[in-house]
Amino acid sequence: QVQLVESGGGLVQAGGSLRLSCAASGSITSINTMGWYRQAPGKQRELVAAITSGGSTDYPDSAKGRFAISRDNAKNTVYLQMNSLKPEDTAVYYCHLRNYPGYAYWGQGTQVTVSS
Repeated sequence: QVQLVESGGGLVQAGGSLRLSCAASGSITSINTMGWYRQAPGKQRELVAAITSGGSTDYPDSAKGRFAISRDNAKNTVYLQMNSLKPEDTAVYYCHLRNYPGYAYWGQGTQVTVSS
C-alpha cells in the first residue's frame, strides 16, 4: 500500500502563485511516476503534470509555461509550483503515484480556488 498526503492548496487571487506538495509513503517501487491531476465541478479529472523517478516531465498545453513539477526522491515527495493562476485553474488537485510494476494510488485531494 501507498499513502499520499497533499498540502499547499488554498485561495489565491488571479495572477498569484501556489505550491502544492505531496509526500508518499509505503511500498513505493524505485521506478515510478508521480503527478498531479485536477477535477473541477462537472468536469473530468485531467492531468496537470507528471514526473518520472528519472526526472522526465509531462505537461498538457494548459499547464506549460505556468506550472512546474519537481520531486525529491530521497523524501518521496513531489511538488507543483503554479504561477500566473487563472480562475479556470480552480479545482480539487489530486496527487497520483504509479508504481512500476504495480498499482496506481491517489491522494485525498486539496482544493485550489483562484478568485478573479
